[in-house]
Amino acid sequence: MREIVTRITEITGSIASLSASGVGLGELAEIQLPGRKTLGQVIRIAGNMVTLQVFGGTKGLSTNDRVRFLGHPMQVKYGESMLGRIFNGSGAPIDGGPDPVEDEIPIGGPSFNPANRIIAKQMIRTNIPMIDVFNSLVVSQKLPIFSIPGEPYNQVLARVGMQAEADIILLGGMGLKFDDYTFFKTTFEASGVMNRVVMFIHQASDPVVECLLVPDMTLAVAERFAEAGRRVLVLLTDMTNFADALKEISISMEQIPSNRGYPGDLYSQLAARYEKAVDIQELGDITILSVTTMPGDDVTHPVPDNTGYITEGQFYLHNGVIDPFGSLSRLKQNVVSKVTRDDHNDIMNTMIRLYADCRESRNKIAMGFKLSRWDETLLAYGEDFERELMDLEVNIPLEEALDRCWGILARHFETVQTGLKDSLVEQYWPARDADEKQAV
Repeated sequence: MREIVTRITEITGSIASLSASGVGLGELAEIQLPGRKTLGQVIRIAGNMVTLQVFGGTKGLSTNDRVRFLGHPMQVKYGESMLGRIFNGSGAPIDGGPDPVEDEIPIGGPSFNPANRIIAKQMIRTNIPMIDVFNSLVVSQKLPIFSIPGEPYNQVLARVGMQAEADIILLGGMGLKFDDYTFFKTTFEASGVMNRVVMFIHQASDPVVECLLVPDMTLAVAERFAEAGRRVLVLLTDMTNFADALKEISISMEQIPSNRGYPGDLYSQLAARYEKAVDIQELGDITILSVTTMPGDDVTHPVPDNTGYITEGQFYLHNGVIDPFGSLSRLKQNVVSKVTRDDHNDIMNTMIRLYADCRESRNKIAMGFKLSRWDETLLAYGEDFERELMDLEVNIPLEEALDRCWGILARHFETVQTGLKDSLVEQYWPARDADEKQAV
């Protein structure tokens, strides 16, 4: 451990500046305050002037306090003893338990070697029909949930964590309200999955700098579990809070702002985290499902706009449901009707096409046009589609959801009206009496 000791020359927000030499970008520093110590990380070097972001905030910090550089970047514990545990934004336990016994690993490293990645071709089942049937989640995929504050995106995230086929679940919470934090904790405990969950939680009342560490710590631990052959699901909420923390730090450093005040490297900062999603040949994998809230429901806001260029689609959570027209999974073609049932692709396309026709019929009502019998059929179909498939309370396996799709079609249409292949109709079209029993 190096013994470079210096004094602070300037304090701005959560940023401290000092003169030092021989230090590296990202290196940790220990700041010795009266009666306590806190950590900082080197985020900029300009000649001999070094800028630190102070993890615990700069309250009580003075220019007379001494700084000792530690010679290594930020680290986090990794190991089996972390399972079932909850840590804060600086990696310290907040669940009342002891520190993990394993060694520390560095965070924020490069993404996994692309040469050792394999093409995603396994589906992650969630028992949410609007995901499993219409926009399947694929192993090693990176997908955000686009939504607005007030929507049940954390409930969707927690439900996926409870029900997804994963060995390890890692939750990175950024800027969470206390109620949201306790919701995740009690939900995972009540569902019996807490023994394979690791949570890194930055609450809204915690220092803003610690928000930046949460995704890096979460993903560093995820990579080690994946290298050990485990299937890992990473849940991140809310990446807009992460971006806002980046903006606040960049303003404190007096950087020239880009779009709406966000730093010019926002895309790179987001991509560096999302690109950790990987399926490692002959080892494990990492799948990332995140939340991106859109201020004013504006998809052109810099955070969702940049995110859309990085990820492989998005789930659009709107009015309490996953909107089939705003949602997209670009990797679903790797699994639909390949690792799933042979009717999956055709029934998915048919259901969405007819639901789009239903929305056109609803527009006719709004414009005062007279409805045809076909319009009335589509309207009845749309109501059943929304109640039996789109409602987030629906919790059924993929095969049952596909059967339900066939049942809804048989309830409202003749086979020729659907345009489905005869071979599929012969195999999956339900008998009329069976469908009537299902409707009851």
